[in-house]
Amino acid sequence: MKFNRITVDPKVCTGEPCIRGLRFPVSRVLGLLASGETKESILKAYPYLEAEDIDEALRYAVLLAEDETVELAR
Repeated sequence: MKFNRITVDPKVCTGEPCIRGLRFPVSRVLGLLASGETKESILKAYPYLEAEDIDEALRYAVLLAEDETVELAR
């Protein structure tokens, strides 16, 4: 899977994956969505983000989830 909107730069947010080189970590986008924010509310609160940024952050999360095995408690 190719990501054009997610960048990793050791000089930006200590190398954490960010949206388009901005100091806006992918994890922050995902956290906002997980807390119930909508795409529209995120775009309104952060006008420098674009809808495609959020879509790509979700695709990135899917890739990470597919690669990770987690033991769930019974």
